[in-house]
Amino acid sequence: MRFIIMHKTSDRWEAGEIPSPELIARVGELVGELAKAGVLQAGEGLRASSLGVRLRFSGGQRTVIPGPFKGEHELPAGFSVLRVPSLDQAVEWATRQAAVLGDVEIDIRPVTEAWDIGIIPKPANVTTTRYMALRKATAASEADVPLPPKPKADMARLVEETTRTGVHVATETMRSSARGRRYKNTRDGVRFVDGPFTESKEMIAGYVIVSAASLDDASQWAVRYLEVVETDEADVRELQDTP
Repeated sequence: MRFIIMHKTSDRWEAGEIPSPELIARVGELVGELAKAGVLQAGEGLRASSLGVRLRFSGGQRTVIPGPFKGEHELPAGFSVLRVPSLDQAVEWATRQAAVLGDVEIDIRPVTEAWDIGIIPKPANVTTTRYMALRKATAASEADVPLPPKPKADMARLVEETTRTGVHVATETMRSSARGRRYKNTRDGVRFVDGPFTESKEMIAGYVIVSAASLDDASQWAVRYLEVVETDEADVRELQDTP
């Protein structure tokens, strides 16, 4: 089984603050621990929402809302990572995805690269940017309703085509929040509540994906993750085996 551990953003990250060397070192140490344990699948940070857009699709109409965003309906259902030359092209990919999915809300934000936070200079040959297109939860996704056969086939064709052209990097789909767990830092220490989560008003700031035998096993890493990334809240969600 695979699980995603996601932490929430804060005013400092939304203001574009660069992580301190100490924080970068702690995150690197945690990534090393996860890799040594053989459970690390992936992990990324996201840049401020001021660098992205929010897309709302309803009745075949698209509304584009430039960032920054205020926390509204931020419960995620899944995401795709894209590699494209511009934000506009990421928007067009998400629009093609919405044509398959129907009414949906998608946030697009740049993925944090090592040169964005001063670890290394940006390579001169890098001409594209990685973006996350994050899909918000719907009643269907929260009920774990699978895509019908035709939309599922259409989505597979979109992913296959854009993977072949180097645009699509990865797609993950989360199971309902009823199968998840939310951890919070409180005055009395770290506490958790099991899903479902009726609301989530804080945007994702970053995540790691781990393999684990159960939610309990994955959650052991969540407590460590919560402390390392200096956040007040982190969610653990089960991932589907296929998008």
